[in-house]
Amino acid sequence: MSIRLLITGGTFDKEYDEIHGKLYFKDTHLNEMLRLGRCRADVKVRTLMMVDSLEMTDADRHLVLENCRRAHEERIVVTHGTDTMEETAKVLGEGLTNKTVVLTGAMIPYAFHSSDGLFNLGSAISLAQCLPHGVYIAMNGRFFAWNNVKKNRSLGIFEPIH
Repeated sequence: MSIRLLITGGTFDKEYDEIHGKLYFKDTHLNEMLRLGRCRADVKVRTLMMVDSLEMTDADRHLVLENCRRAHEERIVVTHGTDTMEETAKVLGEGLTNKTVVLTGAMIPYAFHSSDGLFNLGSAISLAQCLPHGVYIAMNGRFFAWNNVKKNRSLGIFEPIH
């Protein structure tokens, strides 16, 4: 079973510019993360964009949707920034029926080495292999259906709506 991994950027892939004190995008860390995690799943990686999710547009979300629709694989993981992950999950949830899509991200950039990203990526890859068709968000050892999740910004966690 192949898994398509679609990269959109987000905190996963941010770097820190020590001179200017800003986070920025250089290149994806996902291939390194798969290697360090000793991933043995058949994962095919494709970078769609490298954006902060707060800057993601409706056109970007529809690009993710179209890539999910066109993917030969039925199992898809999407890396995404956590600030608007629910919005993209909604677009995918309303637009897909015959795929299992798991969105995941990180609260701390992978480059900081205290990141939750490696754990979240591994969880998402595992969940993509066993969940039924649908769209889900996987963060910090939990998963949620696309229509029953929100980011609790004061606690920095995802939780069910009801």
